[in-house]
Amino acid sequence: MLLPQQRWQIFSPQPDLSQEIADSTGLSPIIAQVLLNRGINTPESARVFLDPELEDLPDPKQEFPDLIKSIDRIEIAIKNGDRITICGDYDVDGMTSTALLIRTLRLLGAIVEYEIPSRMTEGYGINQRIVQDCYDRDVKLIITVDNGIAAYEAIALAESLNISVIVTDHHEVPEDPTKIPPATAILNPKYQVDPNSPYAAIAGVGVAYVLALELSDRFGKRAELENPLLELFTLGTIADLASLTGINRRLVKKGLRLLSQSKVIGIIALINETGIAKDKQTGLKPEAIGFGLGPRINAIGRIGNPQVIIDLLTCEEMGQAIALAQECEATNRKRQDLCKEIEQEAIAYMTMLKSEGFDITQERVLVIVDREVQDTLYPYSKGNREMS
Repeated sequence: MLLPQQRWQIFSPQPDLSQEIADSTGLSPIIAQVLLNRGINTPESARVFLDPELEDLPDPKQEFPDLIKSIDRIEIAIKNGDRITICGDYDVDGMTSTALLIRTLRLLGAIVEYEIPSRMTEGYGINQRIVQDCYDRDVKLIITVDNGIAAYEAIALAESLNISVIVTDHHEVPEDPTKIPPATAILNPKYQVDPNSPYAAIAGVGVAYVLALELSDRFGKRAELENPLLELFTLGTIADLASLTGINRRLVKKGLRLLSQSKVIGIIALINETGIAKDKQTGLKPEAIGFGLGPRINAIGRIGNPQVIIDLLTCEEMGQAIALAQECEATNRKRQDLCKEIEQEAIAYMTMLKSEGFDITQERVLVIVDREVQDTLYPYSKGNREMS
């Protein structure tokens, strides 16, 4: 088979600068050139890349204009005994964000529950059904995680029903300012945050983490929550393929060490169930999450019940955690079997086309779509979220 010609773009060598970075960091000039190719072009930025703890982080309350307003509103809800609902998402970012806030709010004494829209019947994000159900249960505050920035109608309904909404999200903000939801507060690194901020690359779980940590500070509970929250942040950030730059790089490096000696019962059970390798000195590797823990959590969101993950990451009883981790493992195996079946069907289909004279070598890209398979595994891929 003839492969199409590749167009390689090779960075020009910068021997003087690469030698300067090498001298400053102790790296070889070749590795220093690799850093240059990735935009790390000063000795100082190279040192920070290698040791993220060197970077001075700004106060998140200065980076997110609505952060103090969010904390104030949640504090009022907790002190008044108001019902709070977290509206999450069914991918690993959304489920870890939901669990992170549940753990935080429970410890702070809040009356907290959660809603995750049905992947099969509702699709992605907060919707009017969820808002109406919250109103019927006398919920006074909704906090979205990993969604909400594009949910104008649902949030407008909530506000009209006198339900406050705090949006925590990391997706693109609507270009039309009139489509930005009328929420009580919006926390989103793409909304009113400097694009050069260390917080610019955080995923949905990162936004939830910032909110939870600052909230725990307000209540004097940071010491109790900091490590468990960092474990969930690390799990969600890596599994969501968030860029490991800025604060992500700094926190993930620390979080990986914590995960190998986790105190979160559900994470312990999941690590034991998957059998992923861990190094006692350096902790888990990112690939252990990306290819070990993450897929088992995502499998539940794709073809299972997200409540399994929320219960797993918030439970305090090892027997329950083991049973839930085993369910994650079984669901992931089912997902793998489905993917193998789909692959075999696709190969058989292409073999049939080839026998009828179709020349595969003339095509740059081939996309094979089976409506039945798409509706089973990705029922809301069209118009809601990208297939992943």
